Amino acid sequence: MKRINYLYKTLLFLSFLLGVSACKKEIKDIEKVQEKMELKASSANIVLDENNLSKDIITFTWKPARPQSDDHMVTYTTRLDVVGNNFGTSTAIMNYEDDGVYSKSFSSEQIQNWANEKWKIPANQTFVLEFRVIADWEGGTTFEAPEVRTIRVNVTPIKTVVFDADKIFLGGSAILGINKIEMPKTQENENQYAYVLNLQPGDLEIPVEYKGATNYIAAADANTTLNDGTAVAIKTRENTFAWKIETAGQYRVVVNMQKATATIYSPAQALKPALANWTLDGATTTTEVNALWTYGEPTGWAWRAGSWTQSLADPQVFVYVGAALSGRTKFGVAATNQAYVYTGNNTATNTAVTLGISYPLYSGFSANERNAYFTLPAGTNFMVLDIRNRTFVATKR
Repeated sequence: MKRINYLYKTLLFLSFLLGVSACKKEIKDIEKVQEKMELKASSANIVLDENNLSKDIITFTWKPARPQSDDHMVTYTTRLDVVGNNFGTSTAIMNYEDDGVYSKSFSSEQIQNWANEKWKIPANQTFVLEFRVIADWEGGTTFEAPEVRTIRVNVTPIKTVVFDADKIFLGGSAILGINKIEMPKTQENENQYAYVLNLQPGDLEIPVEYKGATNYIAAADANTTLNDGTAVAIKTRENTFAWKIETAGQYRVVVNMQKATATIYSPAQALKPALANWTLDGATTTTEVNALWTYGEPTGWAWRAGSWTQSLADPQVFVYVGAALSGRTKFGVAATNQAYVYTGNNTATNTAVTLGISYPLYSGFSANERNAYFTLPAGTNFMVLDIRNRTFVATKR
């Protein structure tokens, strides 16, 4: 019993000494990081400009983050999204910025396309963009907390006129033997309808069915004379309206409900496929481009046919809908390594692609074009290659 009392007193005394010792040690707070990065927007409110689509409408700039030792390497990552999406992987536009770059700009076209296709914002609805820049450090012997800055911008989108329609048809006396023909939507734009057909002299009507009612697309100025190959403003009305067809032949009719325009091409103004002039085995070859082949990392460096179709609205517009592709890719007019190709540059380098952004389209058959590639991001399963306007856009649907 005495031994137990002794041990108890000894342990109690040691606990007292340890407590006193701990109290003597000073508890130091972690030194607060002095962050330096500042983020600004060129404007807090923007109105997207349909007359200058490719011009930058908003620019974000930031001051460099706090300096660190030479052992640390700083990288800047930017993200653009709509407020409420929380910069999700499926909605944010993310970029790794080059060393020494402290700004990021976006055009009206980019923001409008993302609003419609990626963020699914209803037509004509204002929204709030959220831009974030993150500075991260790598290397060094100590961990450095990242610096993060976020800013918001109010956006007024380009005003669009979207008519409600369940179906759009072609009808009238100019169509032989058929009461009316349904116009399909184009793959590249769900608000655009197109069809190619033979017409005879007579009236061409464009009826629209919506919720059981039938209206008619009409020229906004009520002019029934065909403005051959030129987009004309349109409206809908209850009474029948018809364009006058004076010459028999093959016509292409394109109705863009988003832009509220209709374009009718007569045989005299017919849109033609692109022509590619190139050399195959020493002989000059001219190819009418009605098909495309895919080549590169996604195909195992072999030419692959299929998945590309010509748009009904324009034979020089090709649309890819198929299996997801990623990596270095180019597109040719024939399945041979000597083929005339469409690609991202003419300097035998790689053009990194961001989904939803329009890129210049280059073409040719020299080594500079044949060794050039678009680098497609993972998940790319929808592409629009526009030969006429020399543009390329890749997206994920």
